Amino acid sequence: MHRARKRFGQNFLHDQHIIQRIGNSTGVTAADHVVEIGPGRGALTEVLLATGAKVTAIELDRDLLPILRTQFFNADNFTVIEGDALRFDFSTLATAEKPIKLVGNLPYNISTPLIFHLLEHRNHIIDMHFMLQKEVVDRLCAEPGTGAYSKLTVMAQYYCRPAWLFNVPPGAFTPQPKVDSAIIRLVPRPAEELNAKDARLLSRLVRTAFSQRRKTIRNNLKNDFDIDLLEKAGIDAGARPEVISVTDYVRLSNLIAEASQ
Repeated sequence: MHRARKRFGQNFLHDQHIIQRIGNSTGVTAADHVVEIGPGRGALTEVLLATGAKVTAIELDRDLLPILRTQFFNADNFTVIEGDALRFDFSTLATAEKPIKLVGNLPYNISTPLIFHLLEHRNHIIDMHFMLQKEVVDRLCAEPGTGAYSKLTVMAQYYCRPAWLFNVPPGAFTPQPKVDSAIIRLVPRPAEELNAKDARLLSRLVRTAFSQRRKTIRNNLKNDFDIDLLEKAGIDAGARPEVISVTDYVRLSNLIAEASQ
């Protein structure tokens, strides 16, 4: 039996009810191409393959590769690739006619940078269903004015529409993690939906705005941006960064972009 490795952040699902529920939540059909990140011992892989979908698994732990190939040797709809999801070019697995669905139990220590890496390939992705630390799911799905609302919230919600699906207790894993987990659905937004003129500028603006949460948006931005544009954007300069909506940040970013031209 392959033992979970701490350096890979491995926690293997063993609760069959939870595994089936995750599979059902993805809505995968035989017409889909599913890319599973970190298949582990193949518990969820088996459920995905049973739909008839084409399943491509990306696995970093080379000791798991022969286990997966042996387990699914007779599944002609299964391929496993040794690779690091943080560096993998997911667009190579998609075509214009057939974008991909992503599924995975993501290692908690790399979940945030991995999600943003995946969002770079959003034009090739239909949707994503991930197991994440519940705290991260709370932040991704947060509403303005809540404690979980953060720069991660704003940038993730700029690129996609998140939806919390259900929580997963530590007892569903081996070994048991010390945190609660949750399943989230992320659906990439069409490029024209929020339409920041300069996504990098938006990211820098949001990072600066949240640099000190207890300060007002005016105080956080005054050394780097023209704060007179706050009023033009319809934003209260005395507000704190966590009460300002994603749409408002995009509007302010676009005004800044226009003023710099």
